[in-house]
Amino acid sequence: MSDVPYQYQGQPLTFSSSRQADAGSRLLGTWMLAFGVFTSGFVIQEPAPYELMMAGLVGIWFLCGLKISRTVAPVLALFTLFNIGGLLSMFTMDTYGGIPLYLAVSYFLALTTVFFAAIIEADHRRLKIIFRAYAVAAVVTAMLGILGYFNLIPGGEYFTLYNRARGAFADPNVFGPFLVLPALYLLHGLIVGKIKDVPLRTIGFFIITFGVFLSFSRAAWGLYAISGVLLIILLLARQRTSKFQLRIIMLSAAGFIALIVALVIALQIDQIAELFSDRAQLVQEYDGARYGRFARHAIGFGMALENPLGIGPLEFGLIYGEDTHNIYLKSLMAYGWLGFTTYLILSGMTFYFGFKYMLRDRPWQVYFMLAMILLFGHALVGMVIDTDHWRHFYLILGIAWGCIALEHRYGINYN
Repeated sequence: MSDVPYQYQGQPLTFSSSRQADAGSRLLGTWMLAFGVFTSGFVIQEPAPYELMMAGLVGIWFLCGLKISRTVAPVLALFTLFNIGGLLSMFTMDTYGGIPLYLAVSYFLALTTVFFAAIIEADHRRLKIIFRAYAVAAVVTAMLGILGYFNLIPGGEYFTLYNRARGAFADPNVFGPFLVLPALYLLHGLIVGKIKDVPLRTIGFFIITFGVFLSFSRAAWGLYAISGVLLIILLLARQRTSKFQLRIIMLSAAGFIALIVALVIALQIDQIAELFSDRAQLVQEYDGARYGRFARHAIGFGMALENPLGIGPLEFGLIYGEDTHNIYLKSLMAYGWLGFTTYLILSGMTFYFGFKYMLRDRPWQVYFMLAMILLFGHALVGMVIDTDHWRHFYLILGIAWGCIALEHRYGINYN
């Protein structure tokens, strides 16, 4: 993919934010953006360093003239309504405890989606910065999880939980899914990229993939499998030449065989084999028990019919000992019918515009396609896990809407 600005009516496009800043401030802004994305891989508790870094970035960039376009504004409006639903739900509770902070983080993460969409719309070249910083963060946090799992570093237990790798995250079920987008980004580079970049990408890809495996998160495994298959299908559909399709098939097959060999080797370690045999079961005991995950889903949707404002953020987990483990039920319980409705509208708009535009021949097409693949995967795994407050989800959503905004702003006249 070329880094040269794309053409609009025969002339290279320039952006107002670039014209207003000198080269030094642009370079500083680039490094701040990269570091902000990098911190998304280190979320042990709330508020995380990511919130502190992004709060500064969001404030500075908008003070310096970053604009919210007509395409991105509805995203902000829908997220605002979503969080108003959370406030209304909170007011049904007798005591608030840490709920105001929880809702503040929810709305702030929504603002990060708007921020990423706005800066991408202002200059699509920032997508490469974002993806590279994300990939570096994934490699680092995956390495922490791997080294911690095998007790190869002092205090390694800090990077594990319940004998599962969690990297620099509080939960393996967030750590694993966080790694999937950069894994696909590197995989795409291996399939269609330059030969000279293969060694570095291969190392990063296998580190991240091993991190996903050691998270022993069924949601992460499922997300990885779904996303990987979709990526190969879309690449085959987009590349019509037989020679290139054969290359995709051959490289994909080689990668799959390499992963199987690596899995067989890993399963020779008793610690891994025992946990894998347990986690590989589609339905765990706590899923199908009388008050297990699926039973709680049925109970929760029944409660939603009687509580249009919801029952309050985090309240479901206090009542039943486990959270909803379903983003759609979470929306109903914590944000009420208002939150649930706006969440579905935002999701529907994202998939409508995303699937409509993502395969167009644009400089941002690869990033757009990867983001939409992951959003589709998250929509599926969201049925069995709660993706609320997943920093990377809001980042990916911002990437998608930034690319949608680029299409609405420049795509029709792209040459």
